Amino acid sequence: MEVIKEYASELILLLFLSITFLQSGLDKMTDWKGNVEWLRGHFAKTLFKGSVPVVLGIILVLEIITGIVSLMGIYEVLSAQNTSFAFLGALLGCITLLMLLLGQRVAKDYDGARTIVIYLIPVVFLLFLLEN
Repeated sequence: MEVIKEYASELILLLFLSITFLQSGLDKMTDWKGNVEWLRGHFAKTLFKGSVPVVLGIILVLEIITGIVSLMGIYEVLSAQNTSFAFLGALLGCITLLMLLLGQRVAKDYDGARTIVIYLIPVVFLLFLLEN
């Protein structure tokens, strides 16, 4: 119980990362065709128009890895009070969200970009907590 009390913020934020990225990755896997179709329209007038499946695949892999590493971070914090995987999960989360932000900005979807920033704030805060 002391570990949970000592790392409560970090554990909650890691759970947030796990839920966010694993759900998003699973959605992409279960509705790959629908996601590709929608994104082709979204990026029709951008430099990504010809590479939507490749870019979506990269994002999918990053999301799943981020979610799994974040879960490993939760386990590592609870079992060994070590934050190595937690830090890696937070860092991967930031990288993934920045890639998503780039896509939204390139597509000139400023509302979508704003939404990504809302997700990015707690992940950067987690990174900050784990640095100190």
